[in-house]
Formats: sequence, structure tokens, C-alpha cells
Amino acid sequence: MCEEPQTEQQWYAIRVTYSREMAAKSYLDSIGIESYVPMHFAERTYGGKRRKVWEPLIHNLLFIRTSALRLKEIKASTTLPIRYIMDRETKAPTVIPDNQMRDFMAVVATRNEHVEIVAPQDVDLAGGETRERAGVGVRLHGAGEIRDALAVVVHPSNPVKQLTRQQLEDIFRGKVTNWQQVGGDDRKIVVYSRETSSGTYEFFKESVLKNKNYMSSSLSMPATGAIIQSVSQTRGAIGYVGLAYVSPRIKTLAVSYDGQHYAAPTLENAINKTYPIVRPLYYYYNRKNASVIAPLLDFILSAAGQKIIKESGYIPVHKE
Repeated sequence: MCEEPQTEQQWYAIRVTYSREMAAKSYLDSIGIESYVPMHFAERTYGGKRRKVWEPLIHNLLFIRTSALRLKEIKASTTLPIRYIMDRETKAPTVIPDNQMRDFMAVVATRNEHVEIVAPQDVDLAGGETRERAGVGVRLHGAGEIRDALAVVVHPSNPVKQLTRQQLEDIFRGKVTNWQQVGGDDRKIVVYSRETSSGTYEFFKESVLKNKNYMSSSLSMPATGAIIQSVSQTRGAIGYVGLAYVSPRIKTLAVSYDGQHYAAPTLENAINKTYPIVRPLYYYYNRKNASVIAPLLDFILSAAGQKIIKESGYIPVHKE
């Protein structure tokens, strides 16, 4: 691995003392340094009862994105016991390439994800077959349209409560770079997005950015869980996730497309169409298997199936 310029932003792996990972991260957040602690749900027993807790996946480990020069300054100025993980060959702090870091975040994120219902653009059919030949997109005519809402999410400490579509466009295109410009704190905005191959990426670009390009410095995440982890750990972060993935670890923003009427990303607002960032969803299957798939579709439309969909955080079929 070649040595990089002292001022270039890179990912570094850092060791801290046991149970001090989040304290170190809080300090880094306070001085505007991006960092990442891999987290997961673990079962623990307290008072004879088993509970799921959200905790570091690898104790003592923290990742920092900064320059080599700034890293030295941080280590020298903090009282927290931070240690470099050294490269044995170069005798310098280990640098982790951006693509490897994204892949690592994706692997960690998938440990906590559920099965995801995908939009048409997310389907990648093998063998060069077209969607028309290989599958059928089912809108379930006569029953209504299946929809999913995308929630714009930020760190829970962010005081901003709502944004217009134009403000979102300006943020994700890099025209607005500080939260103070939209009524928030004086803090740099860190933009997280899905990868370009994702249908979610394409829909957000179409609906919110009006098909304009994302800013080149946005951080592309390969999975929804990776965006949730990153946003929940970065005070200046903003991203977007499916409504079913919203959790207390992140904060959702109300959105307005006309600059006057704001709606929060809730199940009710998605159903009554007051929340604007909503997309259709499809089930894809091989035409040859239509008779086999029919019972599944019937169950999905049944009261029991709709109850499961609603309890999972997805939007139940709404009859027009």
C-alpha cells in the first residue's frame, strides 16, 4: 500500500480501551471528525431475562476518516487512550481503502437486516434476459397499488425537523453544505446515498433531485443497514431509507414538495398520500411459475397477509 499525502481524507483503524468506543466516537463527533463503530444486536441476560442490546460488534475497534496530519493532532490532543493499528511493513498507521470500508459496512449491516421488498429497478436478472421475457411485475390490479415510502433521515441530535424538496436537492447535489444554511447547527453536512446500481438510488434521484446528478463527494452505501449505522453515528449526516427500516437510532424529517405543506414519513401519511416520497413496488416471478405463485399473492392480499405487511413497517395495499 503506497503512502498517501498527509492531507488526504482516508479511513484509519484505531484501538481504544474496552467499552470506550462510543466515548471516543462522541469526542470525534464533537470536533467534526467522521468515524464509524461497527454495531450489532446481541442477546444478553439481565435478571434472568434475555434482552436484545445494541452494542459494538468488535470491542476496542473504531474507524476514523481524516487526514494523516489531523490524526496525529487528535491523538496528541485527547485524553482518550487512542492507539494506532500499525502497518507492519510501512510502520505507519493502517489505511483502509474506501471500497473495502464500504464493503465492511455492508457486511456488518446485513447482520441486522430483514428480507427487503425491492423496486423494479433493483431487479438484476441473470443471463441477459429482459424483464418482459423472464418475469412479471405485479401491481395486483383491482386491489390497489403496492407502495413504499422513503424516509429522509438524520442523526437524532440534529435540530432540523423539516426540509423542502428543493432544500433536499441542494443538499444532495452539494449546493448546501452546512446545516446552518437550512436552520440547523453550524456543522458540515455529510451526505450518504445508496450505490448507483440500487433502484432506491434511482428513485430518489428521479423524485427528489428531478433527475439531476448527486454530488460527487456523497458517500455511497451498498445496503440500507449501512446507511442507518452511518447516519446514527455521524452528527452531520443525512441519508434516506425505506419506511420499514426507520428506528429510534435515526431521526426522520418531514418533507414538503410545495414549500408549504409538510408531512412526516409515517404509515398513515404514506397511505393517504400526504407524504410525497412514495414509490410503487412490484413482485417479480417467472411466467412459467404463475400457478405456483398465485397462492402467495392471494395470501399477501388477504387480511392476514396485509396485517403482516403493516406490522413489518411496510405500506399495506390501499384500495383506490
